[in-house]
Amino acid sequence: MTRRRAGNLPAEVTSFVGRRQELAEAKRLLSAGRIVTFIGVGGVGKTRLALRVAAEVQRAFPDGVWWVDLAPLVAGELLAQTVAGALGLQSESGWEALPEYLANKRLLLVLDNCEHLLDECAVLASKILGMAPELRILATSRQVLHVEGEHILDVPPLSVSEGVPAKNSAQHEAVSLFAERAAAVLPDFAVNAANHVAVTRLCQRLDGIPLAVELAAVWMRALSVEQILDRLDDRFSLLARGSPAAVPRQKTLRALIDWSYDLCAPEEQRLWERLSVFSGGCDLEAAERVCSGDGIAPGIVLDVVTGLLDKSILLRKEHGSGVRYEMLETLRQYGRGRLAESGQETALRRRHRDWCRDLASRGEAEWFGEHQLEWITRIRSEQANVVAALEFCLSEPGEAWAAIEIAAAMWSHRLSWSSLSAGHHWLERALALEPGPSVARAKALWVEAWLVLLRGEPTSAAPLLEESCALAEQLGDEAQLASAVQIAGFAALLAGDFSRAFTLLEQALARHRAVGDQGRAWIALFQLSMAAVFKGDPRSAALCAECLEMCERVNAQWSLSYSLWVSGLNRWRCGDLRKATTMIRDAVRLKLPYNDHLGIAQCIEVLAWIAADERQDKRAAELLGAAHMVWRSIGTSLPGLGHLAGLHNRCEAQLRQNLGDEVFTAAHARGSELTLDRAVGYAADEKSAKDIELPQMESALTRRELEIAGLVAQGLSNKEIAGILVIAQRTAEGHVENILRKLGFTSRSQIAAWAAQQQTGT
Repeated sequence: MTRRRAGNLPAEVTSFVGRRQELAEAKRLLSAGRIVTFIGVGGVGKTRLALRVAAEVQRAFPDGVWWVDLAPLVAGELLAQTVAGALGLQSESGWEALPEYLANKRLLLVLDNCEHLLDECAVLASKILGMAPELRILATSRQVLHVEGEHILDVPPLSVSEGVPAKNSAQHEAVSLFAERAAAVLPDFAVNAANHVAVTRLCQRLDGIPLAVELAAVWMRALSVEQILDRLDDRFSLLARGSPAAVPRQKTLRALIDWSYDLCAPEEQRLWERLSVFSGGCDLEAAERVCSGDGIAPGIVLDVVTGLLDKSILLRKEHGSGVRYEMLETLRQYGRGRLAESGQETALRRRHRDWCRDLASRGEAEWFGEHQLEWITRIRSEQANVVAALEFCLSEPGEAWAAIEIAAAMWSHRLSWSSLSAGHHWLERALALEPGPSVARAKALWVEAWLVLLRGEPTSAAPLLEESCALAEQLGDEAQLASAVQIAGFAALLAGDFSRAFTLLEQALARHRAVGDQGRAWIALFQLSMAAVFKGDPRSAALCAECLEMCERVNAQWSLSYSLWVSGLNRWRCGDLRKATTMIRDAVRLKLPYNDHLGIAQCIEVLAWIAADERQDKRAAELLGAAHMVWRSIGTSLPGLGHLAGLHNRCEAQLRQNLGDEVFTAAHARGSELTLDRAVGYAADEKSAKDIELPQMESALTRRELEIAGLVAQGLSNKEIAGILVIAQRTAEGHVENILRKLGFTSRSQIAAWAAQQQTGT
């Protein structure tokens, strides 16, 4: 078993130029205060500086450096959940989980792009700083947050000589940056005696703003420095006639983007504008679907995308086995402004909404099968787009119906929401805006009830279920009635009323099968199996076997993990402890790629009960503590899960009696102090909690070792790896041995499995 590296700091993909003074000052401020905010104009390099500072100080933070990009976040009320999600917490509200999680952590939290959520960021920072004495925050914003104790670093443009350029102008940061970026597109380029005056003047015209310098350097592929200067001169004159209130740097950046826009072909300009409706990027299929037509034929979208990539308007990002296209936020906002001026913004946002609606619908239809991981990963990667579409639907009159459809379809991908509260947030808003009777509303009501039940709020779920049932019966929709009956059965299961749960879930299963909904039928069967196990029904073994067979038939691995869990639970109830342990450990391993914290908590909980029955009392207490840590991290409590609470309480009472309160409390505390990855490793191993040592993930390996791990995953031998990398075979062998040692592995197959997990983000 392995664990993630401490933190989620993005890798730098281009060289970092200059900023020695700012780097030193930033480190000094971080040591002197607990919150430091980098402020400055858009494009000045606040994010890049924060990334470098965070990378250089990360050794001082044993609990990691955690990066939170707030640019895609539209709704301020979801800020806490977004931060919790970046920390790896599946919190239901964020506010409850964050202070408790951060309380004893020494970590650095980087909040990037705070300017559009200024008040919300200030409130969050004040709260968590007051409750977590070892926490440090590094923020980037165009404005000060005005948090007590805040230290400010005003990030200036890169240095450039003033007046007549000197012959040593290459020593200035802006010129060095231009030289490096220009050489990337024109390998023979260098600042020399013939061009240093023009380069320096160009950097002066751009006020040393890094984004402006980099965008200008791209054009060295087609133009000379002097030609770039000529075009900038014209644009500056045009912009100078704009608002006298605008600061010079803003004028300069706007001038450069205007110029970049005008140098694009007409179809590139249109695609730039249209791609601005995406939040968090998109893939080629989405660009073709949303942006083609009206001057851009579907068949040329790839060519136009390539043109925008060449001009650095779009950024190419590897994503699993595919590629996504992203846009710097400054450029995206510029494109959105141009789109609004064209009068096409609302129409394009509707097309974007329809694409999100179809994506959610397809995911719902196809989720139960061999592509479960792919769908969950895909929907998760499109969260920013889904949120943008929902926000449009809920802010545009007459569009709330679409928000209901999108949010309700996400029930099959609850793992893709940052938390259960995120799904609840959108459904609650959409249902309030669209109160009329419809099949979509009947569906959304039972989905909403299901989410609040998982949060441990049965009283909130009851009226939702009542309305859903009544509406489904009124409209004669058997599919929604089946689901409403099923969720009612699930509510009875959570309340510990196993006989009522069994009756309702048996009815729901028959109804789902009658309408041919295989996915929902499996969920009903799984819940029915639980009811049978807890009820002690003699049909439990047959139901569990059917549950397993249904998943195996379609190779639904995530669903299979739950089938294994309930089957293991049944084996435990029947006294087959060894088989029960094997099945539940297998379930844990299947859950890892899906990041299913709720399912992992259930598995660790039952493994604690099994250990208690095996008289491994200290281990059982440690596992209860580990399960408690996971329950707490996702904002769910056992008292709200009545089907588990009774057995948990019985196990705890037995352990307290056997161990004594003092020993039990100490063991429970050891388990609760484990990280999620250590808890999973401990649950799948026989070592004691204090002995479980899991290797650091990505941070443990050098860049070359990560590259070689990827080649090992492709099945290449040491000789083949040496040939590809042009290194000695003995060197390749040494790297592989280092990888095995650092990760605590004994075989190349373990490296391959680990590398595959890194590619899927697990």
